[in-house]
Amino acid sequence: MTAIVIIEQKWKDFFCVIENENKSPLNKPVFYTSSAIIICLLCFAALMPTVADALFKTLQSAIVTNGSWFYVLAVAFVVLFVVYLGMSRYGEIKLGPDHASPEFSFPTWLSMLFAAGMGIGLMFFGVSEPLMHFLAPPTAEAGTIDAVREAMKTTFFHWGVHAWAIYAIVALILGYFSYRQNLPLTLRSALYPLIGERIYGWPGHVVDIFAVTSTVFGIATSLGLGASQVNAGFNYLFGMPSGTGVQILIMACVVGLAVISVTTGLDKGIRRLSETNMVLAIVLLLIVLILGPTVFLLQAFMQNTGAYLADIVRNTFNLFAYDKTDWIGGWTIFYWGWWLAWAPFVGLFIARISYGRTIREFILGVLLIPSVFTLFWMTVFGNSAIDQVLVQGQDVLANMVNEDTAVALFVFLEQFPYSSVLSFIAVLMVIVFFVTSCDSGAMVVDMLCSHGRNDTPVWQRIYWAVGVGVVSAVLLYAGGLGALQTMTIAAALPFAIVLLIAMFGLLKALRVEGFKRESLQVLAGTPQHSDADKNWKGRLENIVSFPDEEAVLRFMRKVALPAMNEVGKEFEEQNFEVNVEETDEAFILTVTMGTDPDFIYAVYPTPTDQPEFAPSEQMDEGVQKTYYRAEVHLSEGGQNYDIMGWSKLSVINDVIDHYHKHQHFIHLLK
Repeated sequence: MTAIVIIEQKWKDFFCVIENENKSPLNKPVFYTSSAIIICLLCFAALMPTVADALFKTLQSAIVTNGSWFYVLAVAFVVLFVVYLGMSRYGEIKLGPDHASPEFSFPTWLSMLFAAGMGIGLMFFGVSEPLMHFLAPPTAEAGTIDAVREAMKTTFFHWGVHAWAIYAIVALILGYFSYRQNLPLTLRSALYPLIGERIYGWPGHVVDIFAVTSTVFGIATSLGLGASQVNAGFNYLFGMPSGTGVQILIMACVVGLAVISVTTGLDKGIRRLSETNMVLAIVLLLIVLILGPTVFLLQAFMQNTGAYLADIVRNTFNLFAYDKTDWIGGWTIFYWGWWLAWAPFVGLFIARISYGRTIREFILGVLLIPSVFTLFWMTVFGNSAIDQVLVQGQDVLANMVNEDTAVALFVFLEQFPYSSVLSFIAVLMVIVFFVTSCDSGAMVVDMLCSHGRNDTPVWQRIYWAVGVGVVSAVLLYAGGLGALQTMTIAAALPFAIVLLIAMFGLLKALRVEGFKRESLQVLAGTPQHSDADKNWKGRLENIVSFPDEEAVLRFMRKVALPAMNEVGKEFEEQNFEVNVEETDEAFILTVTMGTDPDFIYAVYPTPTDQPEFAPSEQMDEGVQKTYYRAEVHLSEGGQNYDIMGWSKLSVINDVIDHYHKHQHFIHLLK
């Protein structure tokens, strides 16, 4: 009943927005052009699936034959670059102002990026891929212990740090330029260091159109995989017939759930679904671990990890140049292209949920923690599946991997106690991953079509949620899903080129950021101010007091603002362009520096919880009170110190101190 009420309200909002279209943040060139391209490609793939499949496979084959070295080099460079940033001095820089704090808790953040980053893939390939490598390894003899080692090492390689490094660098680029440089949270912002303000013109539109198109088709193909696996699960549990019609019906139901989720927003719908699925994933993982060969799986995980790390450099650059084989094109290059194709969607989503985190914290969270969980998942499910075939002689599982990959997971779970319960949990996980991919994808595409804004009308989010479902359903019915999947992989090549260029742009911006942080540490030759006009008792009284908002605002008007006006007047006499303004949030002094970065000194009244050591008369028992600080902000954000109670002379000298450091920063840039 609640869901019906929510839907009714959302539809009212929909028609309200239609009536007030001029208020929409919609980027019409991106929205209409992307929609037209998607419809044209959809018609081509649906009406002529055989021709489309042949065309795109020829394109992909040409890329694999002639450009596989570039895919390998690009991904290797991405991994090295991400590791370097995490270990470098830039690791302390925040994705946002210096005073920013994360929007989501660490567990919630991990749940959301994990659900968007891998999702259905873990359920679909957790059992099947290790078995496929075991039955047809690239170099070892099939069905042997050497094949087991190679199968797990190869699976780890495809699903480990390389995939998450691609997601991490795209998200880092977008998050940095959006939250730190105040650019739109869209893919075009990655090109700002290269083309500057032209990102707001047609070059930026082209980049976002490409991102929208690849995201829609990438999600559509994944939804096709998800629908087939949900159908297989329902067939196993309830005897539901399998077929395209049933899968389309399942997809329609899931899209309906996604519409409800996407209309409730990021903080409610997507967050709660991601947390739910993370709990279900951990429960299923632990059950399979405990009911399976527990000790063997723990030993295997340690050995698999060691083998993966020992050969990671060799495997990263291995192109089988001396042992010609089609294996690398069908597996490694396919995966690199797939991760790159998904990177605009997943990267933008991760950037959206990563505000306020430092670069080092971000890389640790995105690169290492999900990778470890993913590899442990592959060990528990993959090694257990291989053990069933190699040791227990379950040939039916091996045959099913080759016949119908979607059913392999449920055939695997049949060998455990309470198999029906485990299969139900697995189906539920796939459905939730299904919904999460659809609603997060709709949110990302909507942002790409709305100048990076998330406060868009509800009809736009519904349009893309339904649109992704329609694309997937049509392709599934017409048989064009494989063709569009192949096209998406092929489209990863130009994106890889753009990504490498954007990485150099990010490094250039971080170098400037480093100079700025270095300049803030410069104190030599800077006159030190003092509160000589206040006695020490007055200073102590000011320090231990906890003023309210009114008191801080009064101080800002009587002391801070006159000090900033006096400094500004002196700058004007030195022929600088100066602006001192009072906003609803702060007093801001801006000194224009021509083509160089402007100098900004601002004072914000900032609420803060009173500490426990506050005098008893200032604190009511059991009540956490709030007091205010007059905090200094520079162009890079809050500096986390309070000037409340300072004299006008002290504030003036503080402004001059920071200007001196800013001047040194400009010197370092030269």
